[in-house]
Amino acid sequence: MNSPVWHPFTQHGLGEPIPLVERAEGASLYTADGQRIVDAISSWWVTTHGHNHPRIVQAIRDQAGKLDQLIFAGWTHQPAEDLAQGLVELTGLPYAFFSDSGSTCVEVALKMALGHWRNLGQGHRQRIIVMQHSYHGDTIGTMSVGERGIYNAAYDPLLFDVETVPFPHAGAEQATYDALDKACAAGNAAAFIVEPLVLGAGGMLFYPPAVLTEMARICSAHDILFIADEVMTGWGRTGTLLACEQAGVAPDILCLAKGMTGGSMPLAVTMASAAVYASHYAPDRAKTFYHSSSYTANPIACAAAVANLAIWREEPVRETIATLAARQAEGAAILAQVDGIENVRQCGTILALDYRVKAGGYLSALQPRLLAFFRERGLLIRPLGNTAYLLPPYSISAQDLTRCHQALADAALLAGEG
Repeated sequence: MNSPVWHPFTQHGLGEPIPLVERAEGASLYTADGQRIVDAISSWWVTTHGHNHPRIVQAIRDQAGKLDQLIFAGWTHQPAEDLAQGLVELTGLPYAFFSDSGSTCVEVALKMALGHWRNLGQGHRQRIIVMQHSYHGDTIGTMSVGERGIYNAAYDPLLFDVETVPFPHAGAEQATYDALDKACAAGNAAAFIVEPLVLGAGGMLFYPPAVLTEMARICSAHDILFIADEVMTGWGRTGTLLACEQAGVAPDILCLAKGMTGGSMPLAVTMASAAVYASHYAPDRAKTFYHSSSYTANPIACAAAVANLAIWREEPVRETIATLAARQAEGAAILAQVDGIENVRQCGTILALDYRVKAGGYLSALQPRLLAFFRERGLLIRPLGNTAYLLPPYSISAQDLTRCHQALADAALLAGEG
């Protein structure tokens, strides 16, 4: 019998198998037919310390028996208070606005930026500046600030216009700086939003910290809000807790999600500077920040995130990340020598590469063949067109990571078959 479930980013008309997963532990998924699958992409980039980390599981159990849900408009609870304080200490930004997904926390950031200037009497500043090839989510606002293409072509009539600066390819960074400076100087820009160091869904495109530093400097010089979308890059993926750390950048608004609960529960946060909060703080109710969702700051999710912060404070997470990054670097060096593979790149715990094919891109005919190839080898690796990447939980074993590297190399033969 066909399942009534409509899966995301899935063309059911292709009839591709959809495995039923029953349980998970560490970097392993276990299917109903008895297979062990290596989760090489952290179940869509969310699982950091590994599936079912005991401290996070226990925190969820404990909180579920105390307070399961509470309206967060005008009410509060201790897990949210503890989490907000911990996030302030980690990020250096003084205010935390909770939501429930990466897309939502970016929507919140955009609304904060527009509200900021309107409340300051500069409502003409409505333009958002974005980077070429970026991806920030699948809601209308986040699609508007992302790359236009197959993801959102059907919804183009609903999307608002933005100012786009070119991706800072090596040797062409000045073109990005010039375009950003021109867009900022136009006088109508509210904010520049960017994925720090790594553009994820746009093809795992990397750029160095020095570029991020300069882009933030340009925004500051023009008094343009700098929004760092660290939904994917946060929580250690690039080698540091936040990618912005490597560039010495303090954003005006910071978006975090995915790994905030260690990947166990949906939760996101938009961290804001004192200036952004102050522009909404007034005895005038019209200046209220009008955004919420029913599950804003859900107590169980917040408790999971508090446990995640404790893991970062008390366990050798950074050392584990450094070890994984070193192993990824070793794998990258080997893969760079494989015929049919090009543009091997690594940033922290992330490794990515491109298979040499005549027609690349997200709808590359190679993608479904790669999916099947990896699935048959017991690996959850989900290519972006002809781009394959590894973004595993930090707890992945050296043996399993080597399996992943070998599978990426073996798949080059598949790509060569056309």
